[in-house]
Amino acid sequence: MTTNLRQLFLEHVGQTSDNPMMLEVERAEGIYLYGRDGKRWIDLISGVSVSAVGHGNRQVIDAICSQAQDYLHLMVYGEAVESPQVRYAQRIASLLPDPLDTVYFVNSGSEAVEGALKLAKRYTGRTEIIYYKNAYHGSTHGSLSVMGGEEYRNAYRPLLPDTRQIRFNEPADLRYVTPRTACVIIEPVQGEGGIFPADRDYLQALRDRCDQTGTLLIYDEIQTGLGRTGTLYFFQQYGIVPDILCTAKAFGGGMPLGAFIASNRIMSVLKTNPVLGHITTFGGHPVCCAAGLAALEYILSERLTELADAKGALYESLLAGHPLVREIRRTGLLLGVEFGDSELTARIVLRAIDRGLMTEWFLFHDTAMRIAPPLTITDAEIRESCEILLEVLNGAAE
Repeated sequence: MTTNLRQLFLEHVGQTSDNPMMLEVERAEGIYLYGRDGKRWIDLISGVSVSAVGHGNRQVIDAICSQAQDYLHLMVYGEAVESPQVRYAQRIASLLPDPLDTVYFVNSGSEAVEGALKLAKRYTGRTEIIYYKNAYHGSTHGSLSVMGGEEYRNAYRPLLPDTRQIRFNEPADLRYVTPRTACVIIEPVQGEGGIFPADRDYLQALRDRCDQTGTLLIYDEIQTGLGRTGTLYFFQQYGIVPDILCTAKAFGGGMPLGAFIASNRIMSVLKTNPVLGHITTFGGHPVCCAAGLAALEYILSERLTELADAKGALYESLLAGHPLVREIRRTGLLLGVEFGDSELTARIVLRAIDRGLMTEWFLFHDTAMRIAPPLTITDAEIRESCEILLEVLNGAAE
């Protein structure tokens, strides 16, 4: 059955590479993935920061089942008053600083970026969009237009016109933000670039420049949101507030959900000239919103946000002394373990998977390995995963 299923996967499921992992997972619980043959993997990447509250979280599953019994899809987004949407929007807004009080729910991170870019162009009446080298914002045409890696863009040109790439953490490039710039979109922590946080002074200078030129500032916290960095969103550590916030991944508690969040004043421009300034059929699906709200409440009640930094620091302390580890870049429980060589990194990642650790490298930084396990991971489980990883590193060194 396993062989047949894998063959059917190759024949009938759209592929994204010539060498998929081909891991056949039968169930998942906590930080663990289990295969049909008894194989077990420790999930060190949480489906790229999605499964923040762990696999099979009881509160999330109960919320899903309860909402599914009440109703599923009712109407295209924005036409029906759906309790899960309203409750989640109110709750997330209560945890964000002013003026981020209005939530537009969508299906994914890519759609959150699409909506944010449209909102900025509509609100300002401008067309230029500024983005960053090594930025990752999704895979649709609009988000590809602001992706900072040429390899993934070139086959799909022409993309959006009037975009400009600038360098991350480089104050001199802020001169390119002008009164004709609709928005600047930035990851406060570059994820696929290899875990590089923006400097506080740089973000403040960017905020000031946007204010001077009437440009909207968009933060993409799709990968860093919902407690992973030690605060609910990374930007809250600096207190430098964006005009639009993009969120997804952990935002749905394991279900497909994203959002772009702004002030009511900015968001209101999507209502007129034309109406339906952004429209989505399944965005804010009630089951997804119920799951996301349950996950958020679990994160808050279990203090997972406050604990993330100590757990990340434990990983750092256990791994930093190995001779193959050149550097560890970390914010909260999000780490880039730098080996300085792409072939070595690929060998380590593949051996780790074979030894029962689910991990990967970064799209735009293939010399480093990602560590971003569920926020629920315990200190004992961290030590267990590090013991395995250190054995892998020792084998790679030999």
